[in-house]
Amino acid sequence: MSTHEREIATPVTLARPDGRLDRNAVGWSRRPMHDTALPGRWGRRKRWEYWCFTTNTHLVAVTVSSLDYVALTGVYFLEYGGAELEKVSVAPLSRGVALPDSLDGGRIDVTAGKVRVSIIPAARGTRVLASCLTAHGYLEADLFSARPAGHESMNVVIPWDDHHYQYTSKQVARPAEGVVSVGCRTFGFDDGWSVLDHGRGRWPYDTLWNWGAASGRAGDRTVGIQLGGKWTEGTGLTENALVVDGRVTKIGSELNWTYDTRDLTKPWRIAAPDAVDLTFMPFHERHVRANALVLSNDTRQVFGHYSGLIYPDGEPPLAVDSLLGWAEQVHMRW
Repeated sequence: MSTHEREIATPVTLARPDGRLDRNAVGWSRRPMHDTALPGRWGRRKRWEYWCFTTNTHLVAVTVSSLDYVALTGVYFLEYGGAELEKVSVAPLSRGVALPDSLDGGRIDVTAGKVRVSIIPAARGTRVLASCLTAHGYLEADLFSARPAGHESMNVVIPWDDHHYQYTSKQVARPAEGVVSVGCRTFGFDDGWSVLDHGRGRWPYDTLWNWGAASGRAGDRTVGIQLGGKWTEGTGLTENALVVDGRVTKIGSELNWTYDTRDLTKPWRIAAPDAVDLTFMPFHERHVRANALVLSNDTRQVFGHYSGLIYPDGEPPLAVDSLLGWAEQVHMRW
């Protein structure tokens, strides 16, 4: 096995009634096992759902987040070498944005300004609906992320201390289908992929992180890559994992992220012995910077392709070539 981390196999509660971390929740699981209700004091709770649907020519990402004192709902569309569209609505005090305590715990419907999002759990996956007005006309998305039988994911609790902790469910290499229309143009997502980032927790105010993900095929194998860095250092757990043909390999070691912070479009290298040895070649950078009183965000996200070796449990190294995904550096004060 490639991790020392405790594996959780039965349902657990993330937080105690006073809002402190329940230490029985610390560990990782192959499927969501945590009740992530966040009782206790208002103000430091972070909840979000982030979905990204990708194809070889275009992608769309949908975000719904509630940070107690503010909620952000957004839609991002990228046509590689073409249109780039983004619309974000802000709701003070998270008015009108209610997220369930647990993954797939209920339907989410948000109308925030000119952005509408619905996330609808289904027996075999999740339907994501989104609409907003953009500079290229009205955008409307109707997408479905399938969850194949037995498909595993990376679910982990990161414990900074009893008052600051994060549960994250990262689900990669889920098959996708559907359509996005922008003005008079239509973009199909059949034979695409989807990635979910589901988060619930209480964060330190100032945080820096790396995140990378990719989905696709290596020969006749289905491959998902989930990579994290910086924010988990010193906690004893990571959010690193591989998913090959629906089977997760949890990586317990921190990764070495090497990239040029002055120019994120240059090649990246992400590696750890007997876990991953990957080069990431970006083709597009998205940069979001915001500063509003207590909240500041500096997100630098690059889309591109991963190539190199990964090491699934119990198998020889597996070569991947031009696996579509992204990498990011994010600095949040929130």
